[in-house]
Amino acid sequence: MVFSMQQRPHPVRRALGVGLFLAAMGLTGLAQAQGTPIRLLVGFPAGAGTDAIARTLGEKLKDVLGMPVVVENRAGAGGQIAAQALKAAPADGHTLFLSHDHSISILPQVVKNPGFNPATDFVPVAGFATFANVLAVSGGTPAKSIDEYVKWVRTQRGGKETIGIPAPASIPEFLVKMISEKYKIDVQPAPYRGSAPMTADMLGNQITAGIASVPDFIENHKAGKVRIVASIGAKRQAVLPNVPTFTELGFSNLEDLPYYGIFAPVGTPQPIIDKYGEALQKVLAMPDVKQKLTTMGLTVAYEPQGQFAGRVRSYTQTWERIIQSSGFKPL
Repeated sequence: MVFSMQQRPHPVRRALGVGLFLAAMGLTGLAQAQGTPIRLLVGFPAGAGTDAIARTLGEKLKDVLGMPVVVENRAGAGGQIAAQALKAAPADGHTLFLSHDHSISILPQVVKNPGFNPATDFVPVAGFATFANVLAVSGGTPAKSIDEYVKWVRTQRGGKETIGIPAPASIPEFLVKMISEKYKIDVQPAPYRGSAPMTADMLGNQITAGIASVPDFIENHKAGKVRIVASIGAKRQAVLPNVPTFTELGFSNLEDLPYYGIFAPVGTPQPIIDKYGEALQKVLAMPDVKQKLTTMGLTVAYEPQGQFAGRVRSYTQTWERIIQSSGFKPL
C-alpha cells in the first residue's frame, strides 16, 4: 500500500497495521522474506552442557520453523557477553538467547555494571526445563559422599581445599561458601570460564571437586569418572536417585530449582514471540528430544511466556535474599 504525504495513516493505525501484518505472515514468512537465519546465543563454550542443549533444540526448531537456526557461542563472564549481545541485537525476531538462571537471575545481582537489565532489556519467550546444581568429586579423592569428602579434606588437606565453579559470583560460589560454613572447613571457589574447562581439570585430577549443573557432569558421573554426591532441590533428581539433596544434608533455602528458557530483545513483536513459543512447545513434545534432554539431567516441561516470567521473578527474589544475607559485595 502506498500513501501520499496527505494520506499518511494515523500512528496508532499504522502500528496496528504492522502488528496485523506480522501476525498474518507468521515468523517463518518474516524470516524467509528477510533472508536472515535465527541466531541462538549461548553464553558458554562449545562442548558445555548448555551448548549441547541449544544444539539439540536448534536442530529441531529449524525443522519446525522451516528456517536456519544457528547456535552462536558467546562464551565468557558467566553468560554476560551473550546477554550483552542480545541487548545490542535488533528486536526483529532473528536473535534469541538460550540461557539458564545464572545470566538472568543471578549475574545482575552480583556484578555492579553487567551491561544489561533483564527486566527492561529482555522479554521471556518460554521456559523448557529445570535442573539441579550438584557437587561432584573427582577421581583424585576416594570420597563417595559429601561426608567422606569433608573428612578427606580435613585429614588429607589440613582442612583446606578449592572447589571448581563454572563462573565467579555464581550459585556454585554461594554453595561453596555454604559448605565451608556448615562443615567448618576452609574450601574456596576456583572460578573457570565455563564448566567444560573445569570438568577437564577434574578429570585430570587438577582439582578434587566442582559444582555445576547435572548436564555438565552426568555423562562423566555415569562413566564413573566423577561422582556426584549432593544436589539442590526439594527432592532427588530422577537421574540421580541415590544422590541426596542438600536439604536432606541439613542445608536450607536450596529447594528452588534453576531454570532454562529462551529470551528475546525487548520490543520483539508479540506475534513473533508467540510463534517461537509454539515452535518450542512442538519440539519439546517430540519423544526423542524429551528423552535426550532428560538423559542429560533436565526435567523437561514447557512453560508459556507468562508462567515462565513468573518463575523467573520468583527465583530471582529467592536468590536476592540469599545473596544479601551472605554479605556478598557486587564485583
